[in-house]
Parts: sequence; structure tokens; C-alpha cells
Amino acid sequence: MRRVSWTDIPGWETEDHAAAWAAFSVSAHLIGLSDIARVHPTPREAFELLFDPYEVVPAGKAFYTGYYEPEIAGSPVRTERFRAALYAVPPGLKPPAKWFTRAEIAARHLLDGHEIAWVETPLDAFFAQVQGSVRLKMTDGSSLRLGFAAKNGHPYRSIGAELIRRGVAKDGMSPERIRDWAGAHPDELQGLLNHNPSFVFFRALDLPALSGPVGAAGLPVMAGRTLAVDPAVVSFGSPVWVDCAAFGRRLTFALDTGTAIRGAGRGDLFFGSGPEAGAAAGAVRHNGSMIVLKRRT
Repeated sequence: MRRVSWTDIPGWETEDHAAAWAAFSVSAHLIGLSDIARVHPTPREAFELLFDPYEVVPAGKAFYTGYYEPEIAGSPVRTERFRAALYAVPPGLKPPAKWFTRAEIAARHLLDGHEIAWVETPLDAFFAQVQGSVRLKMTDGSSLRLGFAAKNGHPYRSIGAELIRRGVAKDGMSPERIRDWAGAHPDELQGLLNHNPSFVFFRALDLPALSGPVGAAGLPVMAGRTLAVDPAVVSFGSPVWVDCAAFGRRLTFALDTGTAIRGAGRGDLFFGSGPEAGAAAGAVRHNGSMIVLKRRT
């Protein structure tokens, strides 16, 4: 990382520092700042007093994607309509040791009896796993929030990239194009899903309706203010300045991670819940700049 000055950060002067400070107050304890109420300067001055900015990778070399919390129909039991399951952690899983692959789980029915809820299609279940959380509108009118509990220890592989490799939609891939392909090739869908050996398990969350899902740092994520990072590069709780064409320039906070989020300069921006957030998140595949704020010592 390279130390930069505050004046080197385009947009820093016009950032809503008060809103950023309010968001930071939720997670400040993660980096040892548990009593920030005693910091008396303005929010901007407080950030500049407490931190030094470091460019994670050269300007324009960071790579951003977006993620969201799907909001879809669900059922507590299997029906003709709801035929794809989301699963709780099985007893034999002992992270970080590797468990069975997605293909082995499907072929051997290894998760029978561990269903936590049912959704309409295998792709609904798959995309919920990719996002790491889901908000289910249950058939009885209630809402069920599910969040990441564990994974099987295998690496994530993109099924969209696999379809591109096969010559499908060479000009770009999206969840909608994957769904279109699945509708036209239902007998080939499980084989495509098996291309990704990674498998995610869920747990029920008791969260306020307006709260975001719980991220890997153990706190609810915030739309427009949460960045998923590689924690080996950026510590959870760190403020991170994002400069990305599809997102703008804004201070975010490292509260989450993901199986595909690896390496310096890799970030995944949280856009919120529901289909509009999903559309916005799906449109983000952009290079940009990333500056992490490190505590002064």
C-alpha cells in the first residue's frame, strides 16, 4: 500500500462526513475505537485526526462488483411450487475443512432432512447462496431472514463465466441471461450449477425489517456504506474510500467478505434488499480506486 494525502482523494471534500461518521459509529469497535463519542472535532476532522489514507492498489486498478439481499417467495415446506431448498449447517461439517462438493451433495442427497426453507427454483436457491443472505416472503404472510452460516470449503467458480466460455452471451452475462438459459435448458441446469463446487449454508436471523443482513464481521451491513473485502488485506471495520463509476465516490466500511472477494483491490459493494437493489448490484463490474484509512499509531 502507498501512503497518500487527503488532498489526493477526489471527492473527499464534498463527502457527507456526518453520514459516514454515523455509519462508522456502529463498527468503530472492530478496530479498537470503542469510545468515539469522545472525539469532539467535526466528522471530517475526526477522520483526518484518527486515520492516514493508503492507496491499496494503483489508481484505477481496484475491481468492484455489487451484491444485495434477494427478496423472494418462500415456504416452510416443499410444495409443487416451492421445490428447491435452502439448508442449515449439517452435523458433519467442520470448517475450515472441506466437505462434499455441490455435485456430490446433489447426487447423494446428503442434505435431506436439513432443509431450513424452500424457494421456487434451483436458481433462486443458488443466487441466495451467491449473495450470502435472503429475505423470504413466506406463504403465510410472514417474513424469514436467512444469513450465511457456513460453507463447504470449496472455491467459488462463476457459472456466468462458464456460460461465456461455452459461447453463451459473449457480449455480457447477467442473472437474467442465466435464467433465460436455464429456462431453455432445464435438463442441463444442475450440471451448470455443479460447475461451482462451493456450497453455502444458512441460519435464521432475528433482525428488524429495515436492518440489512448480518455480514461476516458480525454486524448488519448497510446499503451504500458496506464493502465486502478480503480480510487478509483489509481488516474488518476499516473505513475504505471507494471511487467507482457505477457507485460514485464515497466512504464505505469493511463489514463483509465473500468467496469470490480475494486479493488487494477487490471489493463488493452492498446495494440493499429486493429487485431494484439486485438490478443495481448486477450492473457493477468496474475498475476504480480504493483507499483504506488506517488508524494512526
